[in-house]
Amino acid sequence: MTATGEVTRRDFIRVGVTAGVGLTLAFYLPGCGPADKAAKGAAAAGPAFEPNAFLRIGQDGSVTVISKHLEMGQGSYTGLATIVAEELDADWSRVRVEGAPADAKRYNNLQWGQAQGTGGSSAIANSWEQLRKAGATARAMLVAAAAADWSVPAGEITVENGRVRHAGSRREAGFGDLAAKAAALTPPADVTLKDPGTFRYIGRAEPLPRTDAVEKSRGTATFTQDVQLDGMLTAVVAHPPLFGATVKSFDAAKAKAVPGVVDVVQIPAGVAVLGKSFWSAKKGRDALQVDWDTSKAVTLGSAELREQYLALAGKPGKTAHREGNAEAALGRAARVVDATYEFPFLSHAAMEPLNCVVRIDGEGCEIWNGEQMQTADQAAVAKLLGLAPEKVTLHMLYAGGSFGRRANPQADYVLEAASIVKAIGGRAPVKMVWTREDDMRAGWYRPAYVHRVRAGLDRSGKPVAWSQRIVGQSILIGSPFEAFAVKDGIDFSSVEGVSDLPYTVGALNVELHTTTPGVPVQWWRSVGHTHTGYATEVFMDELAAAAKQDPVAFRRALLGKSPRHLGVLELAAEKSGWGTPLPGGRARGIAVHKSFDTYVAEVAEVSLADDGSVKVHRVVCAVDCGVAVNPDVIRAQMEGGIAFGLGAALYGEVTLDKGVVQQSNFHQYRQLRLPEMPVVEVHIIPSAEPPTGVGEPGVPPIAPAVANAVFALTGQPVRKLPIRVTRATA
Repeated sequence: MTATGEVTRRDFIRVGVTAGVGLTLAFYLPGCGPADKAAKGAAAAGPAFEPNAFLRIGQDGSVTVISKHLEMGQGSYTGLATIVAEELDADWSRVRVEGAPADAKRYNNLQWGQAQGTGGSSAIANSWEQLRKAGATARAMLVAAAAADWSVPAGEITVENGRVRHAGSRREAGFGDLAAKAAALTPPADVTLKDPGTFRYIGRAEPLPRTDAVEKSRGTATFTQDVQLDGMLTAVVAHPPLFGATVKSFDAAKAKAVPGVVDVVQIPAGVAVLGKSFWSAKKGRDALQVDWDTSKAVTLGSAELREQYLALAGKPGKTAHREGNAEAALGRAARVVDATYEFPFLSHAAMEPLNCVVRIDGEGCEIWNGEQMQTADQAAVAKLLGLAPEKVTLHMLYAGGSFGRRANPQADYVLEAASIVKAIGGRAPVKMVWTREDDMRAGWYRPAYVHRVRAGLDRSGKPVAWSQRIVGQSILIGSPFEAFAVKDGIDFSSVEGVSDLPYTVGALNVELHTTTPGVPVQWWRSVGHTHTGYATEVFMDELAAAAKQDPVAFRRALLGKSPRHLGVLELAAEKSGWGTPLPGGRARGIAVHKSFDTYVAEVAEVSLADDGSVKVHRVVCAVDCGVAVNPDVIRAQMEGGIAFGLGAALYGEVTLDKGVVQQSNFHQYRQLRLPEMPVVEVHIIPSAEPPTGVGEPGVPPIAPAVANAVFALTGQPVRKLPIRVTRATA
C-alpha cells in the first residue's frame, strides 16, 4: 500500500493469493527439508506434510505451481508447470506459476546439493521426478477425498482436465471443491506415476500457452524496474574506469546540486548517487567528481594479453585429462595438423541491465530482483549486514534475460545494492539501476581464451593422437564454488567439452594454463562449451580436410562410442540435405556438441558478400534432450540459442586498451539484427531418457557450423572469433 493509502498491484496480488488459498500441498521429496511455519499454517487441519510446498490449489480451482527456478525468458515456468499439471491432470487454463522464496532447505537445486539457484540448464532436469511426484501425490489425495466423500472405491474414480469423476454414481467435482477435504488427509507414502504413453501435456505437439505469455504481452509482468516502494530512492553507481581501481577521494558538491539528488555515498564498488528518480541520480553521477587510485589497476590491453596467451599456448600446462601419450603418438603420425584458436572476452548484454531493490528494517532485509542464485546471494548479503541468512528475504521476479550474468559467483550487483542501503543507514529502500554502459563496462565477462590443438593422422586419415592446450581465466577459482568445482588447480569448466571428447582419436591429452589478468569474469551462456565446442568442431573439419574426407563421414567414423552424438549428427545432416547441390556461392558447415547432457548438431548454410561479410541463410538443428517436456519451448530455446551464438560469432568482442573497456553499448557491441536472422529448423529426437536442459546447448554448435561453412567456401579455416573474412580470402 502506498503512502496515500492506494492499493498497489503488488498488494492486490498478495491479498488475492492469500484469500484464495484452499489447499497448499507440500511433499517429502529427495533433498528437501522440513517445511517452515508459513507452509504449515497454510495447510488445512491435520498432520503437516514434511516437505516443501510446490503446489497450491485454490478454492476457485486454480492451480499454482511454486517454481524454485527463475523465469528469465527460457520458459522454465511453463516447463515446470507442465510436469506438475501432467501428473495432476489439471486444466491448463487454470494453472499459474509463482516464484519460490529463498530457502535452500526446501527449494534446493537437486543437482547442486543444498543450494538454490537456476543455471546450467538444470531447471527441468533436476525437477523432473520431484515435480512428477508432487503432481501425482496431489492427484491421489484429491481422488481419496472424493472417494471418502462419495463412498465409492478410489480405483473407480478418474481425473481429467481439473475434474474428478465417478461414472457409476455420476458424481463430479472440481479441484477447488475437494481442496479442503484433501488437505485433511495423510499423504500417501508412494504414488504411481503415469505411463508416458498416456501423457496429455508432456511432449504435446500443439503448443501449450506459456504461463508468462499473457502478463508479458499485456505489460503486467513484474520486473525489478516495476517495483515501487514507499519512500524509495534510485541509485546509480560510478564504477572505476579500470578494473582494480579504487576510490581515492570524491567531491559530491556538483552532484548534490542536481535537482532531485538526495545523497552521495561511497561503497566498496565505487560511489553511489541517490536520487528521487533514475534521471536525477544519473545526472548527479554525471556531475560527480571522483579521484581514482589506479596503482593496482589492470592496465593491459587486449593486444598484450593476446601475446601472453599465445606464448603460454606454446608451453606445457597442467594436465587436465590424459589417455595415452599424445606426444609420442604425434611423433609417429603420418601427418600432424596444428591449429591455434583465439576467443575474445564477451559481454552477457541481456536486454534488462542489472538492477536490484533492497529494503532494510528492524526485522531484516528484503530484496526484489530477477534472482538467479538465491543461496549465494542470501549468504553474501547476510554477511555484509551481520544478519542470519534467514533474515534476508529474496523476492524472485521475472528477469529480462541473464545468460548467466545474474548468477554472479560473488553476488556483485546484489551486494552493491545492499551496500548502498547500508551506507545510508537503511533510512529508505533503494532501487539500484545500472545503465547499459555500466552493464557492458563493469566487467564479469566470458573469459578470453586461446586453444592450441594438435592431432596426428595415420596414412588412412584416422586420428591417432589429440593434444589440446587451453589458456584462459578460471571462473571458479576464488569463488564460493572452488572447493568442489576445482580439482588440483583445474577448473572443470575451462576444459569441459574437451576432456570428455566424444570422438575416438587415439591418445588424448588435455592441458590447461589458468591465467590471472585481473579482468572480472564469470560463466556465459553454455559456459566453457562456448570455446571448447568451437575449437574441437572447427578442428574436426580441418582434420577431415587433411584426410580428404567429407566432414560428416569423418565424424561418423569416430563416434562409435557415442550413439547420441551420432544420432543428432545424422538427423541434422539428413534434414539439411547434406551433400546435395546448393545455389552458387553457398556452402554448408556442420558441428555437433554435447553440453549439459543435451546433444545438439547444427548445419549452417552460408554465403559471403563481396566485402567478406557472412550471410547465414538457413540453420538446421537436431536436438536430443531426453523426454521433450514442451517441444515448442525446446524449439524456441534452440532458435534463441542459435541467434545468441550467431551474434557472438559474427560480432561479439570486448576489447581493452590500456585497461579501458572499449565497448559501451550496442552501437559498439553489435547484436544480431532481425534481417540477419536465418531460417531455423529444429528437429527433436524422440527419447525416453530423463529430460535434460535446453537453455544453453543450442549455443555451442552454431559458431563452428558457420565457420566450417566459411572454410568450405574459402579453403581457409576460421581460427579467431569473431569471424572476419577479408576480401582477398572471400
